[in-house]
Amino acid sequence: MIEIFATAEEAIADVPDGSTIMCGGFGLCGVPENLVRALGAKGTRNLTVISNNAGVDTFGLGGLLANGQVKKILGSYFRSSEICARLQASGALEVELLPQGTMVERIRAAGAGVFGVYLPTGVGTCVAEGKEVRLFGATECVLEYPLAADYAFIRAYQGDRLGNLVYRKTARNFNPVMAKAARITIAEVEEIVEVGELDPEVIVTPGIFVKRLVKGARYERRIE
Repeated sequence: MIEIFATAEEAIADVPDGSTIMCGGFGLCGVPENLVRALGAKGTRNLTVISNNAGVDTFGLGGLLANGQVKKILGSYFRSSEICARLQASGALEVELLPQGTMVERIRAAGAGVFGVYLPTGVGTCVAEGKEVRLFGATECVLEYPLAADYAFIRAYQGDRLGNLVYRKTARNFNPVMAKAARITIAEVEEIVEVGELDPEVIVTPGIFVKRLVKGARYERRIE
């Protein structure tokens, strides 16, 4: 049964130290910034974060990194985050770079209950080190395992009171696939509507995947 919270702080109140958290967003678009901001204020530490990027400066995941709350981050593109580079260079942050398509497919596999996927990306590189490589026809593929999380922080445009979600254009990005790959998915939306107001044809994430819903209180809408 979905729970609707009045504030982002209440929605993430029980997220403990040591959690693995998926965070939607591509660059600065579609970032669940209210949930991330609330987690920063809460001070939860020793986090493992799975996200395409690491925010910038003190915005988005950059705030958690600046606070020293993240011990490891997995993702595809961290070049925009100077704090991420500094922490990695100092040894204060473990960074695992993933090919973007591989990351998405591993998250999708977790949500679909698939226990492994063979992908051609990374064959013959450090990405394949220590992993099984199998030949399919004339193509070598690397065995990759699913990526799952304790919590998924996602951002949608609208959500109804059953947790059904619709997204707005590019802000959709990684949010739908992450919603299916976590034990508890927390969705922040710009607007909560009544059941029946959303066109069923445009619902992307069914409410069955969403455990908590909150209306975001403030959006900075930064441009990278």
